[in-house]
Order: sequence, then structure tokens, then C-alpha cells
Amino acid sequence: MSGGRLYDPGLQPERTSLAWRRTALAIGVGSLIALRVLPAIAASPELSGWWLVPGIIGLGFAVLLWLAAQARMRGLNAALLDDSPDRLPGAGLLVALTLFVMGCAAVSAALTLLAVWS
Repeated sequence: MSGGRLYDPGLQPERTSLAWRRTALAIGVGSLIALRVLPAIAASPELSGWWLVPGIIGLGFAVLLWLAAQARMRGLNAALLDDSPDRLPGAGLLVALTLFVMGCAAVSAALTLLAVWS
């Protein structure tokens, strides 16, 4: 690009923002389902309160993900409009999402094993 702006304010930033919103919404809905289903299948009464923890953590993460994605998009748009690619946000949000999903998989496996062995 010779002499032009670095940033084309097309629909790509909006699509990315919508994708992050859908991801946060999916985590929130999955967490609500976990809050509804996990206590119903609790194998032992002494663990009944612990079955709520994954759903509550998931709801909290969904809200934080939504807010962080909005802040990231505002920062990204500001950096691109100022033609300063050195201020572009990193991949921290994606790393956080990956770690959350891996943690959910580990907790799900542990809860499944608890339910099977009880």
C-alpha cells in the first residue's frame, strides 16, 4: 500500500467482535446448563455443593470474556485508526480462552470419573 491508510474500516472488526460475543454467550449458556444438570446427577450428597462450582466459574468467565473482548475491540480499532500497528493487542484473550476450555475438559473428566466410581 503506497501512501494509503493501514486500516480499512470494513466489516471485519465487527465480525470479529460478534464472534467473541457468540463465544461468550455459548460459554454462558453451557454454564447455565451445567448449573441445572450437574446437581441433578450428583452421586453423593457430600459433594452436592461442589457440583455447582463449574457452572458458577463458567458464568463468571463468560462475563469477563465478554467485557475483555469489548475492551480488546475498542483498543484494536483505536490502534488501527491511528495507524500504529505497534499498539495492537496481543493474543492474551485467546490464551485465556484456551486455558479455560482445557480446564473445563479436565474438570469434566474428573466429575465424570467421580460419578462413575461412586
